Amino acid sequence: MELLLPRRCAACGDPGTVLCPACREAFRRPPERVFTGVDTHVPAFALGPYDERRRAVIVAMKERNNREVRKYLGAVLKAGVDTLRARGELPERMTLVPAPTRRANARLRGGDPVADCCRATGLPVVGALHHGRVRDSAGLDARSRRRNLAGGVGLSQVPAGPILLVDDVMTTGATIAASAEVLFSARAQVVAALTLAAA
Repeated sequence: MELLLPRRCAACGDPGTVLCPACREAFRRPPERVFTGVDTHVPAFALGPYDERRRAVIVAMKERNNREVRKYLGAVLKAGVDTLRARGELPERMTLVPAPTRRANARLRGGDPVADCCRATGLPVVGALHHGRVRDSAGLDARSRRRNLAGGVGLSQVPAGPILLVDDVMTTGATIAASAEVLFSARAQVVAALTLAAA
């Protein structure tokens, strides 16, 4: 199969592996606190900037249905959670809740890539959130994203105990804020948010 469909690095395109050693090194950064134009209501952390490498990997994960890189990003996410626990910024026990995604996008992408990354951590995961009628937020500013998400995030169940919200990219903070608001309204205990990258 490698001869017919050679594996290439999801970030730089070099042949031979899911992520080449140089690109793997770029994902070794510890999580950093980020602040956005929208109040996220909980401490928000990112595992690095939305630079060229991270963008290529996230596009491969979402738009090119690269399932192998989703597993790798799950390991990166788990390392970030472990670091935040060691720093005392997350509790020892918690449930990961992926940010909502549009159902049409999930169908096109062979499932929800952020949920796949969460499951690859081996930590408890509950898909508690879903999108109602919202349009794609690409290209929207902070105010437009907030308007777009207003009333557009639904709750299918309320996880017990501390919750960590997880998303791929944090741009304005609107998705994290809307997700936290819906969970807080159901008396859920959201303690923080963690994303793979911050734009």
